[in-house]
Amino acid sequence: MKQVIDARGLEPPQPFELVMEAIADLRPGEGVKLLLDRMPYPLFRILDRDRYRYESRVRDDGVVEIDIVAP
Repeated sequence: MKQVIDARGLEPPQPFELVMEAIADLRPGEGVKLLLDRMPYPLFRILDRDRYRYESRVRDDGVVEIDIVAP
């Protein structure tokens, strides 16, 4: 089962720190789901740099949902 990090309502940099801690322990192909109140553009730059795969979407309720998979 994929770990879910619900960072809604948290102020920066808490969501960033939580997800960075979670992905540091992933093995290749493992992933986490991140729930946020806004798009985390700085996080996307780090994920791109480190070659993580990710997919983001805004749900009907306005929650930003991001699936991250380790390289």
